[in-house]
Amino acid sequence: MLLLRRAHPQRPCHRHLSSLLDRYGFVPPASLTPTQQQDTPHGGAPADADKKRRTKKPPYRPPSSLDRGGRPASHSDLPFDFRFSYTESRPDLKPIGLREPKYSPFGPGRLDRPWTGLCAPAVDTTLRSVDAEDPAPAAERDLQEARRRERERVLGEPLTPAERTFFVDKCQKNRTKRQINLGRDGLTHNMLNDIHNHWKHGEAVRVKCLGVPTVDMQNVCHELEDKTGGLIIHRQGGLLILYRGRHYHPKKRPVIPLMLWKPAEPIYPRLIKTTIEGLTVEETKAMRKKGLHVPVLTKLAKNGYYASLVLMVQDAFLADELVRIDCKGLPKSDYRKIGVKLRDLVPCILVSFDKEQIIVWRGKDYDESIQDNMQKALPSVLESESAGAVKNENGEQEETSSESAAAKNGKDEQEEKSSDWSSNEWSEGSSSDEVPDDK
Repeated sequence: MLLLRRAHPQRPCHRHLSSLLDRYGFVPPASLTPTQQQDTPHGGAPADADKKRRTKKPPYRPPSSLDRGGRPASHSDLPFDFRFSYTESRPDLKPIGLREPKYSPFGPGRLDRPWTGLCAPAVDTTLRSVDAEDPAPAAERDLQEARRRERERVLGEPLTPAERTFFVDKCQKNRTKRQINLGRDGLTHNMLNDIHNHWKHGEAVRVKCLGVPTVDMQNVCHELEDKTGGLIIHRQGGLLILYRGRHYHPKKRPVIPLMLWKPAEPIYPRLIKTTIEGLTVEETKAMRKKGLHVPVLTKLAKNGYYASLVLMVQDAFLADELVRIDCKGLPKSDYRKIGVKLRDLVPCILVSFDKEQIIVWRGKDYDESIQDNMQKALPSVLESESAGAVKNENGEQEETSSESAAAKNGKDEQEEKSSDWSSNEWSEGSSSDEVPDDK
């Protein structure tokens, strides 16, 4: 038995095959057996090491314009309050509230001027002491005087007619495509930076004005010259040529911090009230119904040129007390702004904005105001005519003697020469400083 048992071949033990398994064995990946957790044999790396997560890279974050990177807040020496629009916002008109908190459109901590919700004032209006006087008026006068002197220095001597013609021809559409478009927002703060960027490549820049600001082109021209320090040397309708000055240096341009977003407009009182001042509720309703049936004075085109609108309304008031302007196709904000400008420039009373129509009323005391103006102008005309008659009588008395006549002729010749010289000088000065009016 024993011999038979010893003669029987024994099965190989598992421990004898372990070296072969370590050498030729196949270990399936964990993805094939997700539920089974097998330990690697003979002190190998544990299975959890294969599932070890790699350290993820942080997600890409584009550089933000709000991050200053530890740099100090920017400082600008421009001597005026920073507003979003300089032509469409009136400093004297105070709002009744704000639509959002006082978030600075320049970004948090990027400008050393506080944002009041309307503007970033150039003068700190906070009082250091209760007994101290307000420093704002005196400081603002000093800033205005410094701005005037700096503008005169940069402009230098007036341009000659030949230089003016050269710059105007150089800025024509067939010579250059460089142009700044002034739209419904008017002269914005960031547009000042665009103008100075154009001035790096040329002495003058073309500005095209369309839309709401063209109702008051005089204000647009004034703000352009005041805020940029340049000079308008040519104006044809809504097309302006803005000259930078003889002593302008691009590397010494003022620092203009940019607004990163458009601030929310504040809340102003209602334009159209329930009842018009001086009228009852029934009279107001009747006037609004009547205004919708008045013949249309004119139809405004979208992004058009409206410089003659004020004169048209003033002439229409001579024949009718109500004027209707068709604004179909215009944005609601546009014809509301046009109505506000008409109210201030004509002046008139806003009646309604219904059905995309601007209806204005000249008011009850319109005829009385015209009579007062005529009476004020009449004495001055009479005085000038009487003064001319007295001069003629004195001249006839002086012509009695031949000696006095000769002296007078010599004197007239001198006056004619002096008048010719003064007229030439005036024409040169007016051609460089004044802006021609639209006809």
